[in-house]
Amino acid sequence: MNNEQYNQIIDEAYENYQNYPLATIHDHRINLLYQNRGKGWCMLNGRSMTSPHPTRHLTKEEFINKCKTDPEFSERWGLKIEERELSLEERHQISISRIGQDGIADRDNITWHETYNKTGIPTKLITITYNNETIESYE
Repeated sequence: MNNEQYNQIIDEAYENYQNYPLATIHDHRINLLYQNRGKGWCMLNGRSMTSPHPTRHLTKEEFINKCKTDPEFSERWGLKIEERELSLEERHQISISRIGQDGIADRDNITWHETYNKTGIPTKLITITYNNETIESYE
């Protein structure tokens, strides 16, 4: 997956999120907004409730982080983002496939990581699932 695909998927999911109405029930007695605020789908802007739109949508960065950390939120918007560090063995396999280099048995793990870092071998696997389509990317 390239950055263009990643950005296109994130943009589409974020646009769907932004089209969702913000909190709509305001209890004037206790000055609280209900509906999506408790689920973290929007943020309260300050303490004043006098504004016609006292809540705001999450920023794109907040939206992405929430999708990574909150399964209910992620499921609601159909965007699942998982990140994990690659093991030394996984990095070794990528190195072999990219460079055609076979390993030297007497190197220690630190040396291998340093070598892979210098040659641009990815350290992280990012898996994005959106609308039942899964895309994997190395970073």
